[in-house]
Order: sequence, then structure tokens, then C-alpha cells
Amino acid sequence: MQKLRFFFLLILFPSILFAQEKSKVNLIKSTSMQVDNKKNISYIKNPTFKHDNATLSCDSAVFYIDLNYFEAFKNVHINQADTVNIFSDLLNYDGNKKMAHLINNVRMVDPTSVLTTNILDYDMGLKIGNYINGGKIVNTSKEVTITSKKGWYFANTNDAYFRFNVDVVTPQVNIKSDTLVYNTASNWTFFHGPTNIKGKDDNLYTENGAYNTKSENALFGKKNLYTQGSRSLKGDSLYYFGKQGYGKAVKNIVFMDTEDNLVLRGQLGEYYKIDERIVVTKNAYVGVGTADSILMGGKKIPDSLWIGADTLFAQMVLQKTLKLIPTPVILKDNEIGAETEKEKKEKEAAKAAAAAAAKEAPKPKSTTAKTVKKPEKLSRKERKEAEKAAKEAKEGAGLVAPVSKPPDSVKLKIDSVKKDSLTKVLVKKDSLPPLQQKTIPKDSVKTVAKTIVKDAVAKNGIPVPAVKTPITKGALQKPLAKDSLPFDPADTVRTRTIKAFHNVRVFKSNLQAKSDSLFYTAADSTLRWYQDPIIWSENSQQTGDTIYVQFKNKRINTLQVLKNGFMVNTEGDSTKFNQVKGKLFTGFFSNGELRTLYVDGNAESIYYTKDNSGDHMNQMISGRIKFNFLDKELKDIMSVKDNEGAYSSNNEIPKESHLTGFIWKPELRPLSKADIIRGRPAKKVDKPADPAKPKTTPKNTGKTPAGTKAIPPTKNTTTDSKDPKKTIVPIVKPTAEKIKADSIKIDTTKVPVKSLN
Repeated sequence: MQKLRFFFLLILFPSILFAQEKSKVNLIKSTSMQVDNKKNISYIKNPTFKHDNATLSCDSAVFYIDLNYFEAFKNVHINQADTVNIFSDLLNYDGNKKMAHLINNVRMVDPTSVLTTNILDYDMGLKIGNYINGGKIVNTSKEVTITSKKGWYFANTNDAYFRFNVDVVTPQVNIKSDTLVYNTASNWTFFHGPTNIKGKDDNLYTENGAYNTKSENALFGKKNLYTQGSRSLKGDSLYYFGKQGYGKAVKNIVFMDTEDNLVLRGQLGEYYKIDERIVVTKNAYVGVGTADSILMGGKKIPDSLWIGADTLFAQMVLQKTLKLIPTPVILKDNEIGAETEKEKKEKEAAKAAAAAAAKEAPKPKSTTAKTVKKPEKLSRKERKEAEKAAKEAKEGAGLVAPVSKPPDSVKLKIDSVKKDSLTKVLVKKDSLPPLQQKTIPKDSVKTVAKTIVKDAVAKNGIPVPAVKTPITKGALQKPLAKDSLPFDPADTVRTRTIKAFHNVRVFKSNLQAKSDSLFYTAADSTLRWYQDPIIWSENSQQTGDTIYVQFKNKRINTLQVLKNGFMVNTEGDSTKFNQVKGKLFTGFFSNGELRTLYVDGNAESIYYTKDNSGDHMNQMISGRIKFNFLDKELKDIMSVKDNEGAYSSNNEIPKESHLTGFIWKPELRPLSKADIIRGRPAKKVDKPADPAKPKTTPKNTGKTPAGTKAIPPTKNTTTDSKDPKKTIVPIVKPTAEKIKADSIKIDTTKVPVKSLN
């Protein structure tokens, strides 16, 4: 408000001296006049006054000559410098102050706008008009209409200031505000109070900003909130270029979608309307709601999935353009993973082959005519119509033979019925299939008639005149409908997608992850990690080329690790790592906990057990290994295909045994939502070893320890009596003769290889 007052003072101050200069109001002409000499008052009809650069006229007036003041009645018109025209029913004009007070049906017109109100005060010197009891301004193109309770209009600058109950209507939006300034020349609207800008399907709230009603450009700077359906966007500063369909948000950005249960935050964002895409950078992170909950402070709170990255994209796309991930299932006992996709492809190939065969196969001929033994009898009405047609044809051809009833050709065999077109008359309209109704050209009508005569004479001996068969136009001339693909509602279904690039971090109470990039879509509720992904859950770590985690009913349902899968598990503070590797991992969850894990393709494992006799290390190589978990701990392991194994205990266990490709990176694991927001944790720099010191057992720094060798394979295992292909571990200690010594992988820097004999 202080800025506005200062603005008014700047406008008013240069005109104070000018306002003090008095000039006389002159009567230029009139049709009649009566003068009261005592009071020096003139009563004038149809007067025209001149005052400085303004001309004032009306139907009648009372002119107070000494006061330099007059009252005007009916059809009042003020013209100022041929640019401003004001009309009203009544006028009180003070020539000394150059103030015009206009009443009833007031209309102020200038080159850019029209102002209408019931009471208007207009300063002729400053060219400022104001109203206090409601008014309206419409620009000359009639695209913008503004109404308010109070208003001030500055004719010199084309600025209009509105106060209380301000309502702006344009073809694109409807603006409701408390305080607003509008320039009728530039079409810029400025907001200085609570304002709502409502479009066709969206709304924007702000308390400070500007909007151009012509270019649709806008900027907002205080308490901004944009809403569209279930979506909303907040930001300290919002910029939008309407015709380009581009917007930008700066500082404290919050994008929410209540339908998808999603929250996107950051410090810099861009919006592209044409493809409904949002790009957020600078501390960008997104939260996806789940059905899980955690206890905090004795209260249950939602356990959301938080994703952070250098750059985040959120976009609505057509679902048919996406390659959705099928949910892995157990087809039969211990048959999962790659077989699911394989069978799906086989089914699709079989369907395609069947469709192709159906197209190539000849269409079967219609047997409708052969199944009909006798044509249906004509009704009385049809018989009369046939008789009438025959009679008219006979008269036209000059024949005398009467036709008292339809020809006996109705009783012809079906073979002859098929050959001629008389069946069009004798058989009911719907007795033939649509495919047999062919359009007959006009030129062939005579040929058809001759065929009817010839056939009838040959069969019945009754001469029938050449008559045009009464064929229904609609049935013969209606063109066949063109083949068209059926409408598929799925072609119009849109779904939310999220893309994350560079330094991707994920946190949930029972799942943490990092990778270089990530993709998620609500269509299949699957998180896809790419480029060196690592996932942590409880005491386990999983790595691979690509990792999928699929949700069902907003809970973790399945996990897939594609190519070079490697899982490491440790119990408590133990330095021994349970390990498993393979080409494909498929895990199944229940209530957010891993219950079953299948490892396919050159599966290898090392796991440790402990009993009264001491510690034991089990080693296994198999085509498929199944792991069962209970209460977040490994319950048992089952080898399903072509297994080999080895067993070590107590002193025979190497201090460190790692499978090829072993990696353990707990320092990269996000530990809280704060790690998602602030970025990647600081890397730990390994100090180079001192060459003077003796070699020690290498620590778990994430690299494959030097000097390791392969796990000893063996063919002696304990098999399940029900299924000889299955092997249940622990495996009994194999005989030394059957172990291949050259395949052992252990740390030879500390543990000497014992003789196997």
C-alpha cells in the first residue's frame, strides 16, 4: 500500500501548481437562455461550454457565473482533447477545481477502454476518474472485462487501479482478486493481494504477481499454489509463458498428485504443457506412498518410498507406448523367472501363427441355400403386389394372358433359385445372409428381367412379360461398410512415469538402493534400476546389471536381478559373508519381507551355518538354487538342477572366501530420508598400503580380494527322496577323492591349501 501511495503522490505532485491555476468556463452557444441578474445565474437550453481543452454539452444547464460552476441535465457529453469522451445523465462541474461529478449511466470512453458506472468523479486536469459504488472497464477489443467495488482510472497512462471484489474475465481465465492494477494498453495485470486465477480446468492462487491477458505470460512471487484436478504445484516464484506452454518454478518446489499418492520436491523446476512433463533439479527428490507403516514415537506413520537424483522427470504418457514388466510367478514347482517370459512369447507366436493361417484359409461357402428345402410361402399382401406388378407389366407389353397368381417358379429347386434374382421378390428380405446381397447395376436390370421370363416359361409354360423385378433400393444400393479396427479404450489410457538420472538414491524402511538411473511407472508399479545398481534390505546387499522391484497393492511384491546378479548377506557383526551369484534372481515378498529367492543360470553360493560342533561353510554350484527365508533370516536352501557342492567345518574354513565378483559397499547405503535429500554420502578413500609392512588379509573394501580361487565343486550331494533333482543342504562332507583340487578358490596368502588325501 505504501508503494501505491507513493505512486499516487508522484502523479499528483507535478499537477498541484497546474490545478491552482484558475480559468473561466465559457458558454459558446445555446438555443435559449434566461438570466437572473440578482444572483447572476443563467438557465440555458442546449448549451455548449468550453473549458481549457474540453468541450461540455447537455440538454439544459444552470450556470453559476460567479462561482465558475454549472449543473448539466440529460445527454451530458464531455470531450477532452478529442481522446476522452464521458457521457452521463447529470453533471456538476466546478471550473475552479476542474472537477466533474457525473451521475447515472456514466460511460467514459478512451482509445483503449470503456468505463461504466453510476457515479464517477473525474479530474479534468489530471485526467483521473474514480468510482466508489461499483464499476466496470472493458477494453476496446472486448476480450477483457474488469469489475470491482472501487476503482481509479488514469487516462494519461492507461492504468486502472481496482479495490475490493475485483473480477477479471478473459477468454482464457477468470481472475478474482482483492487488489489489482490493469494497464489497458499493455494488457498487463498486477496483483497486490489474495488472487485466484481460474482456467478451464485449473486454478492458481497468489498474493503477488502479474499476468498478461493477451500473451498469457505470468509471474508470481508470494504464496503461490497451482492446482489442476488431483495435481498441485507450489514454489516461491513461478513463471509461465502461456502460448509456449512452458513454465518455471524456483525455490522450495512441491509437486503433489493425490491420485497417484506422489510428492515431488526440489529447488528448480520446469514444466512443459504439450507433453505434461515436469523436470526438477537441485536437491530433487520424490516420495511415492505405500501401504506400509512404521512406528515412530509410539505412533504409526506411513512408510513412503523416497527417490533422490540429480535430475527427476515426471510425465503423463499413453500407457500403450510403454513396455510393461510382467509379474513373475511360479508356473510349477520351482519353475519361475525366464520361463514366464518365454512362455508368454510362445503364446504370442502361436496366436500370430493362428491368425495368419486363418487369413490364408479360403472362406467357407454359404450353405444357407442348401439347407432350405422349400421357399417360404408368400403372404396375401405380397401375393397381391406380385399380381399387380405382373398385370402392369403385361399391359405395358401388350400381352393378353392373365396372371391370376404368382408363377409356380416359387416351387423351383434351390439350384435354380440361386441362379436367378427372382428370389429377391419371393424370399423374405432377411432369409438370405448379407454377404449374398450384391448391388446390381442399372444397366443389368433388363438382363435380369429377361432371365426371369425365360426361366418362368421353361418351368411353367406360362408366358410372363419382361418386367423389372421390384427390388428394394436400400438393400441393393447400400455400399458395404469399410473394414475398421475396433476401438480399444486402452489406447487412450494415460499413466504417470518417473525418470531419475545420475546419483539415484532410494530409501524406504525395508529397502534402500543406489544406481545411475531409474524408471518407474504406475502402470505396472515397477521400479527399474540401471547402471551399477545396488539394493540393500536388512542385512543383505544385491547387485546386478539391471534390477526390478515390483509393487502390488502398494507393497513390495517381487524382485528381479537381471545378469550378473550377486547377493551378499551377513548376520550381525559377523565377518563371514553368505554369498550367492547367478544370471537371474527372482524374489517373492510377503508383507514387505523376502520369503523366497530363486537364482538361475550358473548359480553359485557360499553360506555359513553353526551348531554344537562348530562353524560350517557350505559351497554349491547348481543350475537353480532356491532360498527360503523366515523372520528375516535364511531358513533353508535347495538345489534344484545339476548340483555340485562342498562342505567345510571349523579349521578347514578359510578366513575369507569370496565368489568372483564379490562386492560389499555399506558406506554407499542411504540410512535415512535426509541422505536422499542432501545427496550421495561422502566416499571413503582407501589409504595405500605401506610396502614396508608385511602383507595382511585384505579387508572388505568392495574389490575382489587378491589370491582367491574357485569354490570346489563336487557331485556327491544329499538328494530329496521325492525328487532326485532337488538337493537339500547342509550337504554332507564329500570324499576327498572326488574333489577337484584345481578348482578351489581360497585366500592362499594366509591359509595354506591342505592336502586332500
